[in-house]
Order: sequence, then structure tokens, then C-alpha cells
Amino acid sequence: MLMITPFYYVVKPILPWHLRVALRKWRGQRRRKAFSASWPIDSTAGARPANWPGWPEGKKFAFVLSHDVEGMKGFQRIPKLVELTQKYGFRSSFNFVPKGEYQVDRQMLNFLADAGFEAGVHGLEHDGKLYRSKSKFAGKAAQIRDTFQSWRACGFRSPLMQHKLGWIHKLGCEYDASTFDVDPFEPQPDGMSTIYPFWVSGGANSGFVELPYTLVQDFTLFKVLGEKNIDIWKKKLDWVAEQGGMALINTHPDYMCFNGEPANDEFPVAFYEEFLQYARDKYGDTCWHALPREVSRYYREAIPVEKRNTRRKICMIAYTEYESDARVRRYAETLAQRGDKVDVIALLSDLKSNSVETVNGVTIHRVFRRTQNESNPWSYASRHISFMAKASAAVRKLHSQESYDVIHVHNIPDFLVFAAWYPKLTGAKLILDIHDIVPELFGNKFPSRSKRLYIAVLELFEKLSIKFVDHVIISNDLWRERLVARSAKNTHCTVFVNHTDPQIFKRHQRTRNDGKFIVIFPGSFQWHQGLDIGIRAFSQFHKRVPNSEFHLYGRGNDKLEADLKALVHELGLEESVKFCGIALLEEIVQVIADADLGVVPKRADSFGNEAYSTKIMEFMSQGVPVVVSRTAIDTFYFKDDDVHFFDSGSHEAMAKAMCEVAEDESLRQSLIAHGLAYVEKHSWTSKRREYLDLVDDLATERFGQYRTETAFKSATEH
Repeated sequence: MLMITPFYYVVKPILPWHLRVALRKWRGQRRRKAFSASWPIDSTAGARPANWPGWPEGKKFAFVLSHDVEGMKGFQRIPKLVELTQKYGFRSSFNFVPKGEYQVDRQMLNFLADAGFEAGVHGLEHDGKLYRSKSKFAGKAAQIRDTFQSWRACGFRSPLMQHKLGWIHKLGCEYDASTFDVDPFEPQPDGMSTIYPFWVSGGANSGFVELPYTLVQDFTLFKVLGEKNIDIWKKKLDWVAEQGGMALINTHPDYMCFNGEPANDEFPVAFYEEFLQYARDKYGDTCWHALPREVSRYYREAIPVEKRNTRRKICMIAYTEYESDARVRRYAETLAQRGDKVDVIALLSDLKSNSVETVNGVTIHRVFRRTQNESNPWSYASRHISFMAKASAAVRKLHSQESYDVIHVHNIPDFLVFAAWYPKLTGAKLILDIHDIVPELFGNKFPSRSKRLYIAVLELFEKLSIKFVDHVIISNDLWRERLVARSAKNTHCTVFVNHTDPQIFKRHQRTRNDGKFIVIFPGSFQWHQGLDIGIRAFSQFHKRVPNSEFHLYGRGNDKLEADLKALVHELGLEESVKFCGIALLEEIVQVIADADLGVVPKRADSFGNEAYSTKIMEFMSQGVPVVVSRTAIDTFYFKDDDVHFFDSGSHEAMAKAMCEVAEDESLRQSLIAHGLAYVEKHSWTSKRREYLDLVDDLATERFGQYRTETAFKSATEH
């Protein structure tokens, strides 16, 4: 749908009016049926944003009237519409086209101001071409800024409800009103799914307030859909009032017939008058009747910048099971918590059966089931290619509906970023999040005669993938150095290690009191994780601590898991070593809290030497001491006071370290105290703002060296 919009406005001038309306009616009826479950009311749009302060003086909801004046006919009807609005005790805003059929003079502006009404800017021309190109938009933006100053206006609305919120910062407006909660009948039908104002950040505490209209427009209701009454307006107003949101309606004096028989493009103004009377009689003083600028200024005054709800549209693509992936969930739920609309395309899970599900405000689309019998690099790659094909189809469909601002793609594989080719082509910004550095991982995972060939191919894909995206996130500093030397620009890279999210990994109380000593490992079963070393070490530890058990949570390659179970059988540990399968993050937190010791037995002579261990901080967050293999990455981030190191690769050294922690209470308490302090200092809370700023920066379009100057001063700056 987004792709046909530019073409439509090219041919629109040569299409007869009756044909255009006929096409809109035909399309409108089809879409009305298709969206019957979410129009006129999208139940998800009623969700109250976090930190929402309510409306002034405890009012139930906000009631906002606005009008777009398209041509001379509408301009001439303004005095009658003002009189009608005042009759019922309301005020409204009129949005004017600077280069339209009429001239907005000082007399008209003074007339509206004296009546307590508002004047706003409605594009530059009413031709649907405002966002055709960045260069043309930049030129028009300068003229629009001049109009703001000349009219002393502060609000903007794009003609034909087009919207590129990342571009509008260039205008320097206080608020924009070019979007809607749900309106499948517009040429650009991607709704914001909210009936509340929200903040569009431009970085460095700058930005503007977005005011989506929430009641269907008049021409759509009466001329496209052919309604003969205002029941839909009443129904939606009542629902918005019940939710406590913002009832913002946009109508056009051009289409209101004040006298005589309505023309083909008109409806009786009595419909609009009935609506005003209904609102006044039913809600009276229980609603806050406000002009758009008053809503915008109240929002700015009532909510600090760092607590403002946003409505970015973000899609994540990850070859992972969302339910158990802490890194993907941390990003997605952080965005959803501030009000963003977040979709995740991921794997089908043994823990969840629904292909589409909303969890903590994030909608997960599960499109592919992973198998664990990936015994060689080619079968492993074929799984990823199959997932990429399904993810590409899914993100193309979703982007056509939502028009994402940012696509955040998680490796592995790196080439998964090419699934987002369509959003990239239509203006979305791309992030590649490198959880694992792929050439080294594959070289470690699949040693073979052809190793050199497929590593060279993977390094090429790494370079091409990084070049394709707008920013790269890397999961540790050592890998950043390697990638900058090999494939990436230093200025386009940010490091986010696997911080614990305190909302998930908040301190849990121990619930187990069975006299056992539980050692735990949660994670993927891969050779570089050294689980065989851990099992051999536990065999020696168990002789010293006979009431101990070793619980392994996770899964991996079928052959490796079979080999580990055979080792357990060989050592006679079937009663003490438990393979517990995978668990939801919310479940694993309590499992960790009930453990006595966490272990990280990675091999330093493998990929594990530089792979950051998420589980270390997860153990620390629950007051569980940790025994850790001495690897380059873990000695980079942790000190001897934080964890108890042992020489990598030696199960004897690991067993000795485990015994020391189990038998020395002062050492245990020291490790627990230092671990909790480390987590408090390095948790996701300290990096959350940096990630959100990165997303906002990418979603805000840059126009060369030009720095937008704000053409107004908000009420807080007077």
C-alpha cells in the first residue's frame, strides 16, 4: 500500500473527480470488511502509556476539534463554522495551506485569535508531494518555517495525512497532527494504534508532540463509506472517553453544506452540529476541551522528557526463541515500555504454540521451527537461509502495514539483514546486532577440510552485511576491535554487552530448603562452553560434597548432548547430573536464585575465549557466587573479587575452585557482595538510555549540515 502512494499522486491531477471518488468508495468498502475487527475501534490503541499523568483538573478525557481548509470554498465558510462551534461552547483549530487557492491574511488570523481559535500550517501545497524526496522536502521546509513565524503558528498537519515523522523535525514545529490511531482508508494507512499524544524525539531533548486524530474524518465517513448518520462518531467518542484518551476529530469546511442541497462532495452541516451537541450534552465539564496547542503544551509541562511515551515502530528479526533469549527480549521490552510499537519475527518454540502472540507489549511472529541436528556447516546454513526467506516475507508484509522506523536484526547469521531489503528500500533504518562473531564461531563449531573456504565466505558476508546496515551493535569490546579492523567503521559501532535487565532479573528470594547443594549451568550446549569439563569437575566435587547436584538448563546439537549424557553415564552420575531442558526467562530467574553455585567452564583455546557469558551477571543478580574459566573476555570485564577464576581447560582446577567456594563461607559471602555491586553498576538500567537514543537518532532523518531552528517557543519557555 505504501508503494502505490507516490504513483497515486502523480496521476491524481489527470483523474476526473468522480472517478477518484468511485475508486475510493470501492477501496473503502473492501477495506471496511478487511479491517472490521480493528476499525473504528482498535482495542490495543486504548492502552494507557507508562507515566501518563492524566488530563488537567482530573478531566475524564480530552476533546479536540480541528479543521483542514483545502480550497476557497472552505476558506469562505470559516466564519460560519466558527459561529457554529461557539454556539456549543467549543473552540477549534484551522489548518491552512500556505500556497493554496486562498490567501491567509492578517485579518483572518486576527479573527481566529480574537475568537480564541487556533491557526495551523497544512503543508505547503495540497498536492501529496511533500515527502517525495529529501532535497525537495528540505527546500519546502524552509518555506514552512517562514510560515510558522509569519502566522505565529506552532502546529502542523501534512496534506492527505501523509507522514514521515523522522523528517518533520526539519520544520521546527511544536506539534504535528498528521497521524491517526487507526484509519485503513487513507492512502498511507499505517496507524499509530494509540489514542494518546506521544513524543517524537529528535535527540538532545529536542522533539515535537504528535497528536493523532482518533475519530474518522468527515469525507471518509459520509462520502467514501456512505454513512447517513453519526453513529460511528458517537460510538468512537464514547469509547475514547471510557479509555480516558484524546478524542481528536478532523473535519473540512470545504465539504460542509450550510445551506440548500449538498453538492456531490458535501454533507449536511447538521451532522457536525449534531456531533457537537452530543459531546456537549453527554460529557459537558467531564472532558477537557482544548485546542491542539494546549494539549501539546500540557504534555510538555506535565511529563519530563525522559518519561515521555513514544510511538516508534520497530521490528526485530532474530533466529532465536524469543521466550528464552534475554538479549532480544531486553531490547524489545525496553522499547515497548516507553510506548513503541514492537514486532519480533522469531522461531517457533517448544514453550509456546501460538504463531502470533503479544507478550509484555511486544508482538511475536513465529515463522520457522529450528531443529537441533545441524551436524555440518551446510545444513546449519540451510536452516538460516530458510528462516531468512520466511522472515523476509513476514517483514515485507508487516512493513507494508506499519511502515517501520527501524529494523533491528540479530545475528546469527549476519546475512539475515538482507531479509529487511524491502523496509530498507522504503526508508527504514537497519541495525545489525552481532551476538556472536560468525566466522570464528563457525570455524570452532565445524572444523573440517573446507574450513578455510566457508570462513572466507562468512567474512565476505560479514563485510557485505555491515555495509548494508546503518549501525552495528556488538556484544563485547574485544569483538568490536576485531570487527573494526576487519569489516566495520568505528563511528558506526556501539558495544552493548549482555547486561541483565533488572525488571526480569530482580532479586528473587530463595524458595528451596531441601539440604542439597545445587550447581547450575543455563545456556547453549556447545563444545566451546566446556560442559564436558564441567561434568568431569563436578564428578570430583561430588566426592567432597556428596549432597550436590549439577543442573544443566538449555539444549544444543543432538550429538553433543548425547555425548554429554554418555559421559555422565560413564562417570556414574545419573542421579546427580540433571538435564533440565529449556525454560522461560521468568522461570530461570527463580531457578538461579535457588542455586548455590553457578559455573562457566568455557574453553579459552576456542571461540569461548572471546564470547561474553551472559550467565555470569545473571548469577550475580540473584546472589549466587560464580566459578569462571579464566578467558580473555571474562578477565577483561571481571576481577578476581567479582568471580572465582580457574585455569581454563582443567577439570581438576575447576573442581578445586568449586570446592573452595562451597567450603569457605567468607569467600562465598565476598563473591556474593561483589557480584551484587557489579550488577548494580553494570545493569541494563545504565545502558537503556543509550540504546533508546540510538534508535531515536536513526529514526530521525538528517539533512546534511543543516541544524533545524525551532520556529516557536513553547509555553514552558516563555
